[in-house]
Amino acid sequence: MTTRWTYAFADRPVPRFAQACDFWTSVTGTHLSGFRGERREFVTLLPSDGADACVKLQAVASGPGGAHLDFCVDDVRKFAKAAQALGAHVVADQGTLVVLRSPAGQLFCADPWRGQSTRPPVIRGSRLDQVCLDIPPSLYEVEVAFWAALLPDWESLSGSLPEFHVLKPPAGLPVRILLQRLDEERPASAHLDMACADIEATRAEHERLGAEFVADGRNWTVLRDPAGGLYCLTGRDPQTGGLPNPRN
Repeated sequence: MTTRWTYAFADRPVPRFAQACDFWTSVTGTHLSGFRGERREFVTLLPSDGADACVKLQAVASGPGGAHLDFCVDDVRKFAKAAQALGAHVVADQGTLVVLRSPAGQLFCADPWRGQSTRPPVIRGSRLDQVCLDIPPSLYEVEVAFWAALLPDWESLSGSLPEFHVLKPPAGLPVRILLQRLDEERPASAHLDMACADIEATRAEHERLGAEFVADGRNWTVLRDPAGGLYCLTGRDPQTGGLPNPRN
């Protein structure tokens, strides 16, 4: 099953959705589309240079929010059936859009491909290019196997640390997947990652726009956006997505 395009979704609580829209358009150099959905809960971040969008926001009624992936494919039904055969479950079938849940419980969607092909550019030294799936230890191997089998045209790679696994999409697709094995048993979740030429400079810009510092890692910084959502700035090449001297 060939994936034609990918979207990273930031899911943010309704009361702080406007703050999320302001923040994420600012840091990605985009502007908002019209709002869609019965409750005007969906909006796309449109690149200013005419490239195809690859980031969307969704207002969620409960919980702190998180992130999820949309896969644009030629045949939504075929993709959904393949996912079910590998252990996914259908959450909602809306005709042209199918919402599914992975074996570990992570939501994702299958959507028709509408000709998207031009990846947005790097903006001020950074690019939102990755969704990280945070998986409990007991389900990590199952989840890695699921995603690798569902996306056979993606390159499946061990990460820079034992707890990471990378799924690198075919050339031209804008969003890749990182699976992270958690240290504790808790429900699966997901967050957004940005590749940054200079983490400290990007952090300073994001904090000026309302983000808050949470923690530093080996090659990443964890921040909280003004809507309360966690995300990471990573020291990966914004053009290629790879680390300066590694396997991912």
